[in-house]
Amino acid sequence: MKIPSIPGFDQGAIEKYAKNAGWLMIARVGSLGIKILIGIMVSNYLGPEKFGIYGYPLIFATFFIAAAALGLDGFVTRELLRHPEKKNQLLGTAFILKLLGGLLILPLIYIAYQIWNGIKPIAAPFSYILIVSFTGVFQAFNIIDSYFQSRAQGKFIMKIQVLGNLFSAALKLVLILLGMSLSWFIVALLLDAVLLAIGYVYVYQNNGASLLQWKFESSIAKFLLKNSWPLAFSAILVTIYMKIDQLMIQSYLGSTEQGIYSTVVQLSESWYFIPVAIVTAVFPAIMNAKRDDPERYQKRMQNMYDLMVWISMSIAIIMTFASPLVYKFYTPEYRGAAHVLSIHIWAGIFTFLGTASGQFLIAEGYTKLSLFRTGMGALINIILNIYWIPRYGITGAAVATLVAYFVSNFMILLVPKTRPQGIMMLKSLFLITLVEKIKNRPRSLKP
Repeated sequence: MKIPSIPGFDQGAIEKYAKNAGWLMIARVGSLGIKILIGIMVSNYLGPEKFGIYGYPLIFATFFIAAAALGLDGFVTRELLRHPEKKNQLLGTAFILKLLGGLLILPLIYIAYQIWNGIKPIAAPFSYILIVSFTGVFQAFNIIDSYFQSRAQGKFIMKIQVLGNLFSAALKLVLILLGMSLSWFIVALLLDAVLLAIGYVYVYQNNGASLLQWKFESSIAKFLLKNSWPLAFSAILVTIYMKIDQLMIQSYLGSTEQGIYSTVVQLSESWYFIPVAIVTAVFPAIMNAKRDDPERYQKRMQNMYDLMVWISMSIAIIMTFASPLVYKFYTPEYRGAAHVLSIHIWAGIFTFLGTASGQFLIAEGYTKLSLFRTGMGALINIILNIYWIPRYGITGAAVATLVAYFVSNFMILLVPKTRPQGIMMLKSLFLITLVEKIKNRPRSLKP
């Protein structure tokens, strides 16, 4: 299918990036159905309490794993676009840095676990946390993803992700059929990362490249660390922003409520791949418009915000009414979470808008502002959860997430240089631009 041309844009670039995002979309859509189905089966098999313990190690370790990535993936992609001739040096250096980061977080995780467990006993044993924490070591191979993204060859990553998800689903299904214990499912979480790493290496080698050609250069290491730290810090804040509620639920309410809430998060956040795919497709073309025609650039940004709202709002409306039906596939212990899903799903609107506006902030060089709004979102989420989880349970956590996401996104209204973007998002959110487009659409001539 040929993509319609847009005046003022590089048509070849549009088709290249759209095709790449299309492959990514296919991978995520396939993963979505598989993950939801297997997630329901695993949660029903383990029951709320064990399912809460099952999810806790990944939540606990995620904060450290985000730090171990050092914010290198996105930055290396940009550097590969600028300097493709330095492929082996960039990939080799980034790989070693991420590998060291994955190893260094292990003692930090142990210390954090002992401190947290001393304050309030954790149901998940440290052995579970340690097993999952090794995911941070194997994520070093994810740098290969940056290479293929820089070449707009997402189809290769798609194949690995789809095959990995299919194998992961099959493994968990086998564990259920064999009646295996919880510890086997914990090991399966690590095995997911191992298989993905093996797949990345295979596809990289199979496309005429070799890991043996990678080189570590200290000068490049200093350059990467100097320039990627804001992205690393941002990744940590985003993780706190999005995951802290689950950690606090376990602390306040216990593993059973944590397990029930985990099903809500899985169903709600399964859609968050969509804004990433859309931004991947259209943002390079939008930036070309910024260079060639500032007025068209603003229109394209408005159109992207509109699209984000229309898609996310449609999902929120459908899931709100469908949530009782969805939870009929779960055992009775989980079904009380249907109304929580109908609240949490609306946070997706602000996630969609945040993905789009986040790209704007990065493109315009407002990285500090991006960090500030994410940090404020995390802080607001923590404060609200402290007050609302003990009083209102997991419903309070869902409302806290919704409020924090909204406030974080629209903090750009407080800054004069980004206020116009905030106003554009508000126009999309309240469907003002939709009404304008309906009013201004061409009317067919009557015979």
